Amino acid sequence: MQVPADRSIPSEAPLQLLLFVDRRPSSAQHIRQIRNYLKELETQYNFDLQVVDVGEQPYLAEQFKLVASPALIKIHPEPRHTLAGSNIVAQVENFWSRWQQSVADYLTRLETQPLGAEGAIAPFLAEGLTPGVPSVSDSPSTPSPHPSATHSMSRSAELIQLSDEIFCLKQEKEELKEQLKFKDRIIAMLAHDLRNPLTAAAIALETLELSLNPKDGSHSRLTPEMTAQLLKHGRTQTRAIDRMITNILHGARDRSAKLSLQPLELELGSLCQEVVDYVFPQVVAKRQHLETDIPSDLPRVYADLERVRQVLINLLDNAIKYTPESGLIQLAILHRTSQKVQVSICDNGPGIPEENQLHIFEDHFRLERDEAQSGYGIGLSLCQRIVRAHYGQIWVDSLPGQGSCFNFTLPVYRS
Repeated sequence: MQVPADRSIPSEAPLQLLLFVDRRPSSAQHIRQIRNYLKELETQYNFDLQVVDVGEQPYLAEQFKLVASPALIKIHPEPRHTLAGSNIVAQVENFWSRWQQSVADYLTRLETQPLGAEGAIAPFLAEGLTPGVPSVSDSPSTPSPHPSATHSMSRSAELIQLSDEIFCLKQEKEELKEQLKFKDRIIAMLAHDLRNPLTAAAIALETLELSLNPKDGSHSRLTPEMTAQLLKHGRTQTRAIDRMITNILHGARDRSAKLSLQPLELELGSLCQEVVDYVFPQVVAKRQHLETDIPSDLPRVYADLERVRQVLINLLDNAIKYTPESGLIQLAILHRTSQKVQVSICDNGPGIPEENQLHIFEDHFRLERDEAQSGYGIGLSLCQRIVRAHYGQIWVDSLPGQGSCFNFTLPVYRS
């Protein structure tokens, strides 16, 4: 009773039943009883049974207005009849003779007034059904349906399959529309956010150029210290631009594709110190303080170096962004258990409202206060995907007005 690969097996029995099931452990025994009872009936009477997993095809449950599962529906012949609850087997026993009579009446009508294909197909077109495997009995004692009924139901099976394909195409269309919106949003934000660091880097370079090649023929008036400061400032801005572009490329590439990892034995403490050195010019520019607590006896972790670097840079960038001038940022590593190492990056910024703390890792989610600021709403979402791909956890502890602490874990390397 599983859905076939080609989904194209036609129906031949005039009595057609649809069984909606779910995967809850509490439903397993009930569903098994229903299946077994229908198998017993199948040896005595010819009918088609199509099985639908509510979890895989929820739109069909909505189409039939189901409020509970499992549920058994007689979809043909009309009128439709739905059985639900904890006593479906007893209900089938009660209604079975009526269903048989409805089939007999239907076949009699076919003999006297044969239906065209369109008449039999119309109800299925209206429902947009998706078939499972028909469970057809070949009992010789059961009369075969009228030829026009067989033809009609065969056509209806094809149309059922077509309606399911149309539904899938609609889903793909919505996904493509969302990707186009994402692209347009990213282009607009990128054009806006790149302007500031590009302008700052350009000013630094132009100032250095004028000092080295003055138009009036005078000598440079920049001291070595000022020259070094301008070079440092330009380098900081180009790094900011590089991070923006990297985040965009990773976000656009990883949002739909499967995240690929190349985990190796990794010295996490050294990587954290390397990333701290990388972002330190930003810390200095805002006159912030960055403290680290990296134990010397940390075990090595099993992780992808570049992916973990992404997480660290994203979280430190956020900490720098939201920490006020002269504020404090802390990075600490803790060997929590024999299986996990925890990294915590804390700030004393504005904090995150409690009602938003479960949503900040969602794709494109941004706090209302951040709508006017730079950012793409993909950084924390990407961090979560990377950490989970390592079988780790990521979460935030935050109090509004007192700061935030982002934590994530990575597995310890086992030789």
